[in-house]
Amino acid sequence: MRSRSLIALAAAGTLLTACDGLKEALTAHVDVVARAGSQELSVTRLGDLLGNAKIQVPVTRENAAIIADIWTGYQQMAYAAAHGDSLNDKKAIDQALAPIFNMGRLQKFMDSISKTFKVDSATESAYNQASGGLLAARHILIGYKNPSVPPSTVEKDSLRKKADQVRAQVTSANFADMAKKYSTDPSAAQNNGSLGVFQKGAMVAAFSNATAMLKPGEISQPVESQFGFHIIQRLTYADAQKDFAGQYTQAATRVADSAYMAQTEANTALQVKDNAPATIKTAAKEFTKHRTDKTTLATFKGGELTVAEFLGWIEATPPQQQIMQRIPAAADSQLKPFVKQIALQQILLKRADSAHIDVPPEQKANMYNEIGQLVGNVWQALRVDPKMLADSAKNTAEKERLAASRVDNDLDRMLAGQTQPMSIPLPLKKMLDAKYESSVNSAGVDRALERAQKVRASADSARAANQPKSQVPIPGMGAPTGAPPTGAQPQPAQPQPAQPQPTKPSTPKKP
Repeated sequence: MRSRSLIALAAAGTLLTACDGLKEALTAHVDVVARAGSQELSVTRLGDLLGNAKIQVPVTRENAAIIADIWTGYQQMAYAAAHGDSLNDKKAIDQALAPIFNMGRLQKFMDSISKTFKVDSATESAYNQASGGLLAARHILIGYKNPSVPPSTVEKDSLRKKADQVRAQVTSANFADMAKKYSTDPSAAQNNGSLGVFQKGAMVAAFSNATAMLKPGEISQPVESQFGFHIIQRLTYADAQKDFAGQYTQAATRVADSAYMAQTEANTALQVKDNAPATIKTAAKEFTKHRTDKTTLATFKGGELTVAEFLGWIEATPPQQQIMQRIPAAADSQLKPFVKQIALQQILLKRADSAHIDVPPEQKANMYNEIGQLVGNVWQALRVDPKMLADSAKNTAEKERLAASRVDNDLDRMLAGQTQPMSIPLPLKKMLDAKYESSVNSAGVDRALERAQKVRASADSARAANQPKSQVPIPGMGAPTGAPPTGAQPQPAQPQPAQPQPTKPSTPKKP
């Protein structure tokens, strides 16, 4: 009997928990998109904000989520201001800026490693052999009128004939003058046709291949590319020596750096998990929820790369938002090498730790000051500076309400195009998230999107209905049969294919 009572009690407890969860799902999680501080963002509010936006913001789930994130940041800043919290905790700042500090430490470590690389000098022999894939040339371009479309046979034959005539007159002594006189490359007048030193892959294949076939000082016959006909002279070592030396050292350092990275990968037995691409795609969609995610993406001797560490590296690599947006649509074959690259950075950071490389104290002090200035600037922009609030509110509760009202008003004005859009900088948002609770409900975002789509469709219909009707027949179109000759609603013109506009030929670089 006692046993049955315990079972019944346990079942009742489970039922109560389930009911509580169901109640929460049917109330707050459905009607509320986000929470921050003491405020809530409702489905209706977000849907109306996005649907009625006067600025050109497409009604998409991504934009709905962005607005929700901006709202949480605004409200957290407002809550901090109402409580007089200037967010000057150095430990919190260190945690928020850790990815940036780590990137600086890694760079400092790699600079020390680069100094150990043995790099060959930029000799004349290296130049003649195009070592490092480096070439140097000048050219005279007899260019097509519009390189974006294939030339006609007549144009091609005419320009080929002109290029042959010019080539017959060109010598090393008069090359600069001939380039100024005949070249259609817009930069020819300023640089005498010189392209300086360049990587072979930086130019279109026809141009690079022809240059590579020349001996230093030699002038080619006309070479056709998509831009027209080029008369190319490969520069002598004497003419290119200074520029070549600088670029050769950089290229040789890159080669040595690549060799060092390959050796590091092999010696540490670096392995990327098969499910890493799928894992980071999920994390990129809602990266704020995965900042502490310990899921392993890659393993290596002495450690691993977790989702949280991966996101930290992305946060320190601009443009962060663009990278996050591209990850979900990227192919697994692209993401695996990307994860491996980040894992290598994690390995090298551990080596920097072993080498006791740290951020200089003065740099940290500057960052602390910048965070303090940033907090003040954001408060001023949102009109929630504690001094401003104190002028109109007597106690903390009143300050919370006033600050929340002001940032809500600022969000309205932003989406109405009355103020410049502003989001909370990532390090500051991380500090706020660590100190003040906030959340965004995915189901709420979906419901807000549905409402926004309806609101936008209704607004578009209203605008279309209120447009003045044309009183003049459209040229070339008669009135429809059975319709009055005037007052007919104009039909939208059918889009016409854009006609290519003539453009000046340019230096034969790849698009």
